[in-house]
Amino acid sequence: MGLHRLKAPMDPEPDLNGVATPGAVPMNTPRSWVPIRTLACRHRARVSLHLQALDDADRARRFGHPASNERIQRYVGQMDFDADALFGVFDRRLKLVAMVHLAFQPQGGVAEFGISVLPAVRGCGIGALLFEHAITLARNRGITRLIIHTARDNAPMLAIVRRAGAELSFDGGDAIATLPLAADTLGSQIQEMLGHQAAELDYRMKSQALISSSPSELRQP
Repeated sequence: MGLHRLKAPMDPEPDLNGVATPGAVPMNTPRSWVPIRTLACRHRARVSLHLQALDDADRARRFGHPASNERIQRYVGQMDFDADALFGVFDRRLKLVAMVHLAFQPQGGVAEFGISVLPAVRGCGIGALLFEHAITLARNRGITRLIIHTARDNAPMLAIVRRAGAELSFDGGDAIATLPLAADTLGSQIQEMLGHQAAELDYRMKSQALISSSPSELRQP
């Protein structure tokens, strides 16, 4: 995970309804890294709200169809935070603005990658950083092949997987990318460990900053 470098300063950070929150992140202050935090069962409600903030087009790209709020709630309710890997990016108000669900397949050696990024923080490299982190995490868990399902018109995601060297196939409006992964190394293990520690510290600092003025649900660790 390490220090995740952005290509450009982050946009204002959005509320969960997708509306930008002015001043949440200084627009003119470059950020050289972004904390990617592991998500646990206690974040289930935040994950649900994040996915419900996507519009129909983004839901179709994420799920293959414009899933209703009820279907999203069922999907989140069935997430296994212990068996799979979920991680994301929180803004300064501790709202989840981007996330990945890395689902490990029962046959072993294979994981499926799903990503969602709210519109207000797109275009500055967060998706690429989350993909990079997913590769590191998957390698460290013995995964040898990453499968990415996306829409054929999802140009940013297709560009990311192509740069990574994935093999692409198409079926109507769907695209499937298959990326072989190298084995883990001491460097990849250290990278994940340091990034995890930095993200945890960042989250706790944000949480402490909100304690005096935020509703109780924002104080959740």
